[in-house]
Amino acid sequence: MIKATLEKDLLKLSNTTLDKISGNVKKPLYDRARLKAGIVHIGLGNFHRAHQAWFLHQLMQEGEAMDWAIVGAGVREFDSKQRQKLLAQDFLTTLIELDPKGQSAEIIGSMIDYVPIAEGNADLIARMAQEDIRIVSLTVTEGGYYIDPLSSSLDAAHPDIQHDAKYPETPKTVFGAMIAALKLRREAGVGPFTGQSCDNLQGNGAILRRTIVSLAALSDPDLAVWIDQKCSFPNSMVDCIVPATGPLECELVRTLGIDDAVPVTHENFRQWVIEDDFCAGRPNWEKVSVTMSSDVHTFESMKIQILNAGHQILANLGEIIGLNTIDQCMQHDEISSFFEQVQRREIVPHVAAVPGMQPQDYVGLVASRFANPKIKDTVRRVAFDGAARHSGFLHPTIRAALSCDTAVAGLALVEAIWARMCYGIREDGSTIAANDPNWSFLSALAKRAKESPSLWLSDTNLYGDIAEDPRFHDAFCTKLTHIWKHGACSTIKDYCSSGF
Repeated sequence: MIKATLEKDLLKLSNTTLDKISGNVKKPLYDRARLKAGIVHIGLGNFHRAHQAWFLHQLMQEGEAMDWAIVGAGVREFDSKQRQKLLAQDFLTTLIELDPKGQSAEIIGSMIDYVPIAEGNADLIARMAQEDIRIVSLTVTEGGYYIDPLSSSLDAAHPDIQHDAKYPETPKTVFGAMIAALKLRREAGVGPFTGQSCDNLQGNGAILRRTIVSLAALSDPDLAVWIDQKCSFPNSMVDCIVPATGPLECELVRTLGIDDAVPVTHENFRQWVIEDDFCAGRPNWEKVSVTMSSDVHTFESMKIQILNAGHQILANLGEIIGLNTIDQCMQHDEISSFFEQVQRREIVPHVAAVPGMQPQDYVGLVASRFANPKIKDTVRRVAFDGAARHSGFLHPTIRAALSCDTAVAGLALVEAIWARMCYGIREDGSTIAANDPNWSFLSALAKRAKESPSLWLSDTNLYGDIAEDPRFHDAFCTKLTHIWKHGACSTIKDYCSSGF
């Protein structure tokens, strides 16, 4: 009965109910009816709404960027469901900041539309082709750019890429849709737009350029040259821990008296560093604490090598021993010690400082953020698509360590832990559900590697030249064997005490 009463009293989030929502919740100060589109964002997940959309909202709160509102877009079934949820609440989102000292909430209104999702992406292409759109931004995950990890070139053999090359007017991918829109803009004399990646990739702008230009060249080489010369693809570094929305997060927003179908929780930290390279203008990001820098690479290297790699250090261990969240991993003495030791012994030596932050200090900042008990970021979410995350976040550091002849035992152990996790059975005998686009392959390989660890390294698509280095190869095989004989916690404890 109490629950029913509470549900009855909830205010459905919409433009018409904003004034009725509790004064403890921050709300848009600007007239949303005056907003005009300037950005199409592809991939309307939680991270985008807690990050880029939030920064834009802050500018609007100051009376700026009123012609830079966001039009959402996507190409997956998830996107269609997301569109319906956001459409029903006028594209508003409740953000709940989870500070260890207490939570706060605000409603952001920087998004004003969402393109219908349809096969062939005609609506998306048409919207991006319109003159008011000056930035097309993306959050499509680290593995969503169709780049071969070994060659760093476009995976032209992928069926989606082959389709878009053969049928460029009815593409399957977001990149094919962007190319089709740019073709229409060139023909109409509208001019180019900026392609802005907001994904956790080193050189994300350069990667986006490579994907777009290479794909365009498969069907229209002249258009590819025009895109390469006229469009801009700024590199950026994005940072904010944003858990997936589940029952806990939905209940949090209900305690505020709000019925929001897609609320977002996030930590009390945000960072965005952007290369100032926008061919068609941009919002005044620097006015809301965004760092505009010509040296994005140094910022993103620190973040990817320490924070993103740190996530993988924790998540796979958590899965193996049955922990559910990242903060639980940090509360586990042996796991938190392992995190610190690998970072300081083997990762930090290969990380350059950025203005105002030394790598050693950044490790401490990341550790405190991961330990935030209010952020229930699941190990499953963090461990998803390990192949892309390990190759992007850990393998560059391993290569650097091998080239400098510095320690790699801890990094090899991290990779062995991932291999053990992919086996698909926890140490307590419970099953780890499939958690990778290539889970069947990885799980089969992990089962073979239990008896012959070197088999895990035999797939060149995963490790390439790393596997050929005897120091890394031998350390990996030794650590995986030890894990199977003595358990993950015993193995990391030995490493922490010895460094080997």
